Amino acid sequence: MPLDFIDNKQLPTYDAQKISITIFFQDEPLKNPLRSSPITDHDKTKSNLENRLGFALVLASAIVWSFGGALKHFIATGESWTIVFWRSVWAALFLLMFMLVREGRHGTLKLFSNMGLPGICVAISFAIASICFIVALAHTTVANILLMQAGVPLIAALILWILFRERVTFPTWIAIVFVIMGVAVMVSDSFTGKVSPVGDALSVLIAFAFACATVITRRYAQVRMVPAVCLGTVMAACVSGVFVSTFIVTLPDMGILIVFGSLNLGFGLALFATGARLVPSALTALLGTTETVLGPIWMWLIHDEIPTIRTMLGGIIVLTALLSHISWSIYCQKSIIVNKTPS
Repeated sequence: MPLDFIDNKQLPTYDAQKISITIFFQDEPLKNPLRSSPITDHDKTKSNLENRLGFALVLASAIVWSFGGALKHFIATGESWTIVFWRSVWAALFLLMFMLVREGRHGTLKLFSNMGLPGICVAISFAIASICFIVALAHTTVANILLMQAGVPLIAALILWILFRERVTFPTWIAIVFVIMGVAVMVSDSFTGKVSPVGDALSVLIAFAFACATVITRRYAQVRMVPAVCLGTVMAACVSGVFVSTFIVTLPDMGILIVFGSLNLGFGLALFATGARLVPSALTALLGTTETVLGPIWMWLIHDEIPTIRTMLGGIIVLTALLSHISWSIYCQKSIIVNKTPS
């Protein structure tokens, strides 16, 4: 597939007959001057195709990420900092190549220079989450980590209300309360000695870091996520490189680390960054819960890691609250669309 076909930055005309489906690789939705006219069947078809494509890409990213815990358990080395370093290096290389192929050398440099402070903050948030994920796997179960991450959208809503006084609806408050209850049930295993409190604390920090990245991205929508997360992987590599005791790993471990970094982390991020803007945010969050559901299943099937009763109970509470809230959001969005559609 020609590279100029993959990323059409400027179309020579707004003729709806000539608009390619490859519009999904643009950074911003195309402004259609025909939008003031009645919506045609072609417009509806194009919109449906974009939604289906975005749905497939976001779902694929969640499935790719869900194998992270299982892949880590195949690595023989017990040095967490070594794993963080090599995983981050391979992810950074993959994301850099992804941008070079799409944007070219000058375009890639421009992306990094245009990130500004918001992009750096997103990078820092992602670096913290990436480091804590690997370290947490040495102290707690994959199920604990992923189930706590399921509450990221609601944590982000809470942060927006505290810092920016953005209105939070009553159903969202109810969902936030239940998410806190679910996390509390999962964390209670730490007090029984079954799960390390360090692992639970890192899991909460991961969820908080992702929530901060979500808030920053929402407040500064013009920031491109791919260069930001690429910078985050570079930061994670630099931090882990300071604490690592050895950079040497076995050849089989390096093979797994290449897959762990470039495909599981880097490719997953590329899929998500490309597809997330094509579907509603509520649906994006709903598709993201696929990782939460599949991750513990892979660990159970591949490594025979069975979550504790409290982890499963707390996870059910979190997922029920999240899915209920997302379903309500989708219903409200559809109601607004129906009400605005001329008869």
